[in-house]
Amino acid sequence: MKTLVIGGTGTVGSQVVKELLARGTEVKVLTRNADKAMGMSEKVEVIAGDILNPSTVRSVFKGVDAVFMLNPVSTTETSEGLFAVNGARLAGVKRFVYMSVHEYERAIYLPHFGSKLAVEAAIKSSGMAYTFLRPNNFYQNDFWYKDVILQHKVYPQPIGSVGISRVDVRDIAEAAAIAITTDSHEGEVYNMVGPEPMTGQRTAEVWSEVLGIPISYVGDDMDAWEQQSLQYLPSWMVFDFRLMYEYFQKEGLHATAQDIDRQTKLLGHAPRSFHDFARETAKSWSVMA
Repeated sequence: MKTLVIGGTGTVGSQVVKELLARGTEVKVLTRNADKAMGMSEKVEVIAGDILNPSTVRSVFKGVDAVFMLNPVSTTETSEGLFAVNGARLAGVKRFVYMSVHEYERAIYLPHFGSKLAVEAAIKSSGMAYTFLRPNNFYQNDFWYKDVILQHKVYPQPIGSVGISRVDVRDIAEAAAIAITTDSHEGEVYNMVGPEPMTGQRTAEVWSEVLGIPISYVGDDMDAWEQQSLQYLPSWMVFDFRLMYEYFQKEGLHATAQDIDRQTKLLGHAPRSFHDFARETAKSWSVMA
């Protein structure tokens, strides 16, 4: 089996590549920038291209049996997804695994939530066997905050006090590889979640414990967050993410017991905990320092 991974050089996609290789699957990776694939296994075929370029769409799916796709948050996310679905359909791809977002129907007005709707609908109508993975907020997002956590001793992601069932991207990657390489997940939708809802305060407490230093939660002031974020993120993304965090603060994003049970059966193990992730990460940060 040959699998094309769209988004294979990113946080989730790189883990999907590792899981597929471990299962003996041939892997192609599509990336806009081949330099991002430096250090990837020699077993991986790296294709430089843009999924919005018709020549890429018409060529990259040839000889491919299955596709794993995630589209980075962008103003063209839906178009990228639809172009890819058509490229796969025209090339006769048999199986398509798509990474969407947890319970996007509850907040479809959020730009990078609602963008998944058309892509999921297109995949369903394409004739390909499909599986949808719908993850919550990633534990690994906290890698972005390393300097803030260690130097300023604050946890800056304003996720609020209701709680969100954050997930380890390695669980997502395992699920993707299982869905691609086995035959019992056609038409299934899996919410990819962690074992317990995490609040901003609880997250800061876990970082305090594993790092051995006091870490404070930055709080829920979204005006302050927006002003700070505009220094390093484009304004359209800050607007999108502000809406998302305000939604988290008001409504949360909790997994159900059924979500956790289905994920556990899929993976063959319980969801990885945030505490275990943070402890592992703290050790690596200490080594790197």
